[in-house]
Amino acid sequence: MYDVLPWTDPAPPGATMAEPRDLGRFGAYGGRYAPESLVEACHQVGEAFRAAWTDPGFRGALADLLAVHAGRPTPLTPAARLSEELGVRLYLKREDLTHTGSHKINNVLGQALLAKRMGKARLIAETGAGQHGVATATAAALLGLQATVFMGARDIERQELNVFRMRVLGADVVPVSTGSRTLKDATSEAMRHWVSTTGDSHYCIGSVVGPDPYPWMVRELQRVIGDEARAQCAAALPAGVPDHVVACVGGGSNAAGTFAGFADTSARLVGVEAEGGAGAARGRLGVLHGARSLFLQDGDGQIVEAHSIAAGLDYPGVGPEHAHLRDLGRARYVTVTDEEAVAAAVRLARTEGILLALESAHALAWIIRAAGDGELRAGSTVLMTLSGRGDKDMATLKELL
Repeated sequence: MYDVLPWTDPAPPGATMAEPRDLGRFGAYGGRYAPESLVEACHQVGEAFRAAWTDPGFRGALADLLAVHAGRPTPLTPAARLSEELGVRLYLKREDLTHTGSHKINNVLGQALLAKRMGKARLIAETGAGQHGVATATAAALLGLQATVFMGARDIERQELNVFRMRVLGADVVPVSTGSRTLKDATSEAMRHWVSTTGDSHYCIGSVVGPDPYPWMVRELQRVIGDEARAQCAAALPAGVPDHVVACVGGGSNAAGTFAGFADTSARLVGVEAEGGAGAARGRLGVLHGARSLFLQDGDGQIVEAHSIAAGLDYPGVGPEHAHLRDLGRARYVTVTDEEAVAAAVRLARTEGILLALESAHALAWIIRAAGDGELRAGSTVLMTLSGRGDKDMATLKELL
């Protein structure tokens, strides 16, 4: 059980979070397990991104959009009252304060610019909690692209506000009624749709999952979180680096982006998964959605449906780089229950006046637990990425409180 393993010494600086090798492999994980009809499309995306990422013009255009449209840099907020209660110094990296209300906009603006550069007219996306769908619809409207968003029917029911936001922004929201009717099934349908539309469409995947180059590309587009946070911590903390860096993990994009800023430091990296969707903590080696990684499976190797009160964590696996970080001992992956996440969301609201997404509440719940049982020593510094705001979850909380 990886969520109860003792700490290990971090891997040597420079040994982690580099560009993957051999068609996107992070150690034993990753790769490009795509149908033949998508191999060339993935290759084209990879070549286009590598060219764009070394082009100062592309990087400058993205930086401008992140500043003037998304509102970067986001602040590092000390959680003063909660810190006093917990006996640790907790700092929140406020991705909830970006335009659209989550970290998803960082990745989507980059991929939308890439789609324009490649001459594509439409973005295809999957979404669970709806935040990636909203960000995709937003970027499409901003840059004059069409947007088609696949979303599980169950998630449509529990994320009604975000569905309406996407439609107001002009996106076509396609319900997915197969399987568990959640994020896994939306991702499968989006990939199937891309097969027949690669000529004019770019698949704007929302997390560090999928075939190469997506896990690496999405991490690079999200590392703005970690790079900003590292500079902010250097200015705010006497030691310059926090003792712990914590983020929630579904597929794992906000965590990957955050960890990328601290992988070569002494900070201990902690990814927090939903108890019912713990791919990194309890998954086994398998292939899903074009990549080799860790997934919840039954005895016959069939994917087991995940569960989480947070739609964005309702995924039965984890991105391949997270699986690699786990194996290296560089990051630790722990789990939190629905009940703990809800309690953490309420506690932050009542101590700091911040309504956070239930996804991020999982990360906070582990911090509260670890501070209470002494795993986080008194006075230690903890950086947590608050990946999104909680407006979308108010209906869920209303039913429970």
